[in-house]
Amino acid sequence: MTLRAATAAAAAVLATTALLGLAPSAAAAPGGPVPQPQAATAENKAAAARAATAPDTLATLSRFFAREGKVSLTAAQPRIEGGAIPVNHLSPEFVAGRAGAPVARLEFLASKAVSSDGQQAALWTARTEAGWEVVNIATGDDEFRYARLGAEKLPGGTVFREPQIDAWYVAGGSRVLPLDEDAVRAVGAGGTSLAAYRARVVEAYGDKLPGSRYAEGGAAGGYAEAPAEGGAAPVAAVAGGVLALGGGGLLLLRRRRTVVA
Repeated sequence: MTLRAATAAAAAVLATTALLGLAPSAAAAPGGPVPQPQAATAENKAAAARAATAPDTLATLSRFFAREGKVSLTAAQPRIEGGAIPVNHLSPEFVAGRAGAPVARLEFLASKAVSSDGQQAALWTARTEAGWEVVNIATGDDEFRYARLGAEKLPGGTVFREPQIDAWYVAGGSRVLPLDEDAVRAVGAGGTSLAAYRARVVEAYGDKLPGSRYAEGGAAGGYAEAPAEGGAAPVAAVAGGVLALGGGGLLLLRRRRTVVA
């Protein structure tokens, strides 16, 4: 399967499966790739890196970086910097109160792409029925900046995103600390206890889990993510952000930057 076909199929998946950040691992579009549970093993990181550096991926990246005329298609010369890193999202099992469930779970692996003019993007890779493939390209370097910031703020902690409000945190021991302004608004500048954070997300999302009346009522994947501020749009809410490139679909995720030191 080509990268364009994979991203087109992933677009259909992401547009309909926003429940607790399960996309792209929650479901698959008919006839498209079937994302499987993932693990950040060395083998999987290597497979994700190969997908990110494949010729078809680099060709798509050239079109991606040239989409707004910031750099020409031939001059983009995209490169992949560093290895693939794990990206975690709030775990639905944690929200459901399952005993021993961690606060976050692996959602995808991300590789940093850089254009010759300095533009940056994150390649999201997931394991499909065809193997590890790039399923989305998002502008900016959020995944890498927050991973770095989280490691500085709480060494050994788990960096994760609460996709419903586009908030980034780092959790360790019994504490959850904010990494951006959205997280500060949710838990305060000093963070909160793991128990208090669970109480907050249970109140916010506990009635929207798979199998709930809310989900069965036809809401997109259980609920739809709210649009982000400043014109940004989370993946599940993207409409005009789907680019037609060479007859295929490529998701474009624009993001604001609200890092908390």
